[in-house]
Amino acid sequence: MEQRKKTYYYDLGEETVRKAKETTPKPKLLLHTCCAVCATVPLEKCAEAFDLTLYFNNSNIYPEREYDRRLNELRRYLTDHYPSVKLIVTPYQHEDYMKDLEEFKDSREGGVRCKICYTKRMKEAYDYAEKHGFDFFSTVMTISRQKNSLVLNQIGEELSESHPKTAYFYSDFKKNGGQDRSIELRNLNGLYQQTYCGCEYSVRDHTEH
Repeated sequence: MEQRKKTYYYDLGEETVRKAKETTPKPKLLLHTCCAVCATVPLEKCAEAFDLTLYFNNSNIYPEREYDRRLNELRRYLTDHYPSVKLIVTPYQHEDYMKDLEEFKDSREGGVRCKICYTKRMKEAYDYAEKHGFDFFSTVMTISRQKNSLVLNQIGEELSESHPKTAYFYSDFKKNGGQDRSIELRNLNGLYQQTYCGCEYSVRDHTEH
């Protein structure tokens, strides 16, 4: 039972992928994506099963040159390996984005500030998926060892209540060797690996530790 709890979201995701492979035409999946390294395993799992579109809306990233570097690496990886996967990029608006987070600047990494940030980006992407007729929405962030998949899936579940046309795709991409596979693909493709999550507060927290 305990093992089932640990793999619950992974199992749900695997079942969704299995059913998608049996569906014609392929269901449409919008996948929020933060960087190339985090996208590697989700792409490997989902690109054949779904009509897949990536959504890059990461105005949390600081500074802008870091944002550009992560975006360009993602574009390079798609061009080299998944040229048929579509990519949507929203405008970089860091100052406006961070207004909701400033109050929580002293929150610990992974705490309330980060949850607000995850929710903002996931909601914006989920809104797009619902508006444009996607069957599923999800995020690649569950691949990260530094991010709590339980929190991310709870956010997705809560958002799904206000997005009845687009189902939430539960996932835990780090499970069952997913994290190790992402490192392998990173090294094989020479992908840039950032050393902090994204915003200036995460830069500070990384420096302090």
